[in-house]
Amino acid sequence: MSWNGISWRRRAYIAPWMAGHVGMRVRLRYLPHYDGRIEVFSTEEWGQHLGSAYLAQAATLEQRRALSSVREKKPRQLKADLKAAEKLRKTRYTATTTAAVPRPRRTVTSSQAEAEIARSRGVDLAARALPDLIPPREPPASWARPVVRPRRAAGAQTDVGQAETADGGPPGAADA
Repeated sequence: MSWNGISWRRRAYIAPWMAGHVGMRVRLRYLPHYDGRIEVFSTEEWGQHLGSAYLAQAATLEQRRALSSVREKKPRQLKADLKAAEKLRKTRYTATTTAAVPRPRRTVTSSQAEAEIARSRGVDLAARALPDLIPPREPPASWARPVVRPRRAAGAQTDVGQAETADGGPPGAADA
């Protein structure tokens, strides 16, 4: 315990009974599905329950409601974007009463097409899909790595069942 309570999982937990217990080593028990309260036990006397500690800076009711609203808004926006993209993807044609070449209902100018293509190129899909992706490190030198074999030249291919020497010729040709 420290002067600001118990620090666990980068969060501070406090309780009124903690006054005067700074520096004491404790054991914690917690419910995996609820991290708003932890149970504190002494390490000196096995099983001695010191008390419960509560999250120090828990969000207020208004903050939780605002967070819930933001979290609900994002999926709705993504669904709307998907629906709009699906609508743009489909080509619709004008109605006709006679046999004719189908004509698209909406024509796109070349500047509109170029603008949309430029917008799609400007989006970094990797950043959108995996914003917290960390590229893997190089493996240690002690690990086994695959051997890179040189490619054969186009003329060095042999017939099926015929062996090849190191220089690419048939066996026995290099000995002569």
